[in-house]
Amino acid sequence: MEYVHTPVLLEEVLQFLGPRGKNELMVDANTGEGGHSYAFLSRYPDLKIVCIDVDNAILEIAKKRLEKYADRIYFYSGWSNEFFADYPSELRRPDTIFFDLGCSFFHYKTSGRGFSFSADEYLDMRLDTSDGLTAADLLARLPERELADILFNNSGEKFSRRIASAIVNERKNAAITTTTALAALVERAVPASYRHGPIHPATRTFQSLRIAVNGELSRLPALLEGALRVLEPGGRLGCISFHSLEDRIVKNFFRTMNKNCTCPQQAPICRCEGRRSVNVLTKKGITSGKDEIERNPPSRSARLRVVEKVLDEDGQ
Repeated sequence: MEYVHTPVLLEEVLQFLGPRGKNELMVDANTGEGGHSYAFLSRYPDLKIVCIDVDNAILEIAKKRLEKYADRIYFYSGWSNEFFADYPSELRRPDTIFFDLGCSFFHYKTSGRGFSFSADEYLDMRLDTSDGLTAADLLARLPERELADILFNNSGEKFSRRIASAIVNERKNAAITTTTALAALVERAVPASYRHGPIHPATRTFQSLRIAVNGELSRLPALLEGALRVLEPGGRLGCISFHSLEDRIVKNFFRTMNKNCTCPQQAPICRCEGRRSVNVLTKKGITSGKDEIERNPPSRSARLRVVEKVLDEDGQ
């Protein structure tokens, strides 16, 4: 098969998250086309992996890619935060958990769901096509202020109010249902100088809608908490993020879990939430080098953060 997504920071991920012992269990919580999992399974012959993805179409691609390792894989179709919240009793606790939070190139190039304005497609943008509102639904239903907040809060779009106003005015005449219609509307709504910047003026609008449709930022705190809870003490949790809002959530969560208790020694209950549950292994995060960025331009915004779990919540 031809795979359209290139796994980012692959060698760095293998270096930090490779097995530290024999017969370990790893969870690849956003499997995508299976590029990272393939590298782990081919390099470490006694490693077992749980492969998770909410998109059944891309999970089928991963299953074909990884079929020769089928006896060492457990596939799960669903949201990763729900998987960790109800961790399967038949599985032992994982030694490693890995998240690649980026949207796969598969979704932009071949899914046909309107993630990109490079082709004329229906504005779906759902990773789970069996449930939830589409991007077209949001554009048709949300009040102007909510639309503006989504554009600003999810991507920092500085012309969010102008774009939201244009959307509301346009939908009075006709529904906005295609990628080309939305991209053209955004181009008309923003100042002329903004149309000729380093990125297409609709880039942030599309990113914001994708994040909103799939609840990417709202799911992330529970995802991190659930993953750390089930991780075996001494195990490692690694996360690749692709934009500053994601990275801030990950960084702050790891920082909080890395704090020592500052309560007075005589205090009967810890109220500062500083339990030092993890050791941070990548203080500033790992970013792609020049060679990787040249080979795989989307890697330019990737940042890998890794922690090692010290204690469970009960201090054990």
